[in-house]
Amino acid sequence: MVDETDPMGERPLSEVVRESLDSLSSGERKVGRAILANYPIAGLETVAELAQRANVSPPTVVRFASRLGFSGYPAFQKRLVREVHERLGSPLEQYAREDLRSGDSDLARASRIFSSSIASTIGELPVSEFERAVSMLTDLRHPVRLIGGRFSHLLAEYLGAHLKLLRPDVEVIGADEFARLAAVADTRRGDVFAVFDYRRYDPHVIRLSQRVTDRGADLVLFTDRWLSPAADVASTVLPANVDAPSPFDSLVPAMAVVETAIAGVTDRLGESGRQRLEDIENLRGRAAAERSG
Repeated sequence: MVDETDPMGERPLSEVVRESLDSLSSGERKVGRAILANYPIAGLETVAELAQRANVSPPTVVRFASRLGFSGYPAFQKRLVREVHERLGSPLEQYAREDLRSGDSDLARASRIFSSSIASTIGELPVSEFERAVSMLTDLRHPVRLIGGRFSHLLAEYLGAHLKLLRPDVEVIGADEFARLAAVADTRRGDVFAVFDYRRYDPHVIRLSQRVTDRGADLVLFTDRWLSPAADVASTVLPANVDAPSPFDSLVPAMAVVETAIAGVTDRLGESGRQRLEDIENLRGRAAAERSG
C-alpha cells in the first residue's frame, strides 16, 4: 500500500509499479508496463490517453491506481508530479535541503545517509531485473560494450575492467564522438550494452542508447530511481538511490549495484570465469618474468 502523505524523499513510483507487476491483473499489468516504458510522461496523461496507450479500458487504469493504494488516478498523478519536480532538481536547489544542514557531524551524517542509501538500493532492486542483467552480461555469445556520462563513466570503466577478467569481447566506449559513432556502426543484433546514466541525464548517452537498440542491441541500464530516459529502450533497469551528504548526487550506492552485479557475473560464469582469470594471471606472470630476465 502506498502512503500518499510521504514526503518527497519517498521511493519513486517507477519502483512501486515495477514491484507490483506480479500482483496485478493482466490488464493492470499492461497499464504498469505502459507507464514504465515511457516514464514519467505516460503517467501524466489522461485516463483515456493512458488506456489507449496500454490498449485497455479506462476503468482498468482507475483500478490500476487503486491497486497501488491511491484513492484514484488523480492522486496517483499528484504524487507523480511531485516526483518530477524532485527529479529535475539541480545541485543549487539541493543546497536548501534541511538534512544537509543538520546538527550531525560531517562523518556522522555521511554514515547515516550512505548506509541508508546503499541498504535501500540493494534491498529494493527487483530480483527479476537483476537476474536478467546478470544473464545478459554473462552470455558469451554476445559482446558487451559499456558507456557512461561525465561522472558515471567511472562506473562503466570499473565494471568493464572486471568483466574483461571474467569473459571475452568486452569494450568500454570512450567519450569522444568518433568512438561512439563507431560503436553504433559496429552494433549487431543481440549485442549487449551496459549504459550508466544518472540525474541531469546525458543526451549523448541517451541518443546512443536509442541508436543501438534500433539496431537490435539489448540494453542493461544503470540509473537513478527517477530513471534516465534511456529506460524507454532498456531490456532491464537497475536503479540506485543517489542521496548524498552534499548537494551533489552520490554514485556510492550505484557502485554498490555494480559490485553486486560483478558478484552475480562471477557466480554465473563459474569455472569458465575462473579459468580465464587463471590464464590472464599466468600470462601476466610470464610477462613480468620476461621483463626482469
